[in-house]
Amino acid sequence: MTTRRKFSKEFKSKVVLEALKERETLEGLAKKYELQPTQISLWKTQAMRNFSNLFSKDNEKDKEEDVEIQQL
Repeated sequence: MTTRRKFSKEFKSKVVLEALKERETLEGLAKKYELQPTQISLWKTQAMRNFSNLFSKDNEKDKEEDVEIQQL
């Protein structure tokens, strides 16, 4: 029985950034990081879907942090 590996968000980000640069094929990246190409594609799709959230001004967390900073 194999156990599922868990990857940190930092690791996933690193792999996705390399995939977006397109300097290597997905197969090359998969070998380099010991992953399946489909896993990299999935992470890349998820990142692209949520990419716009990085720059949204409606982010509640940012608003809460701004209020805390102003209170200090």
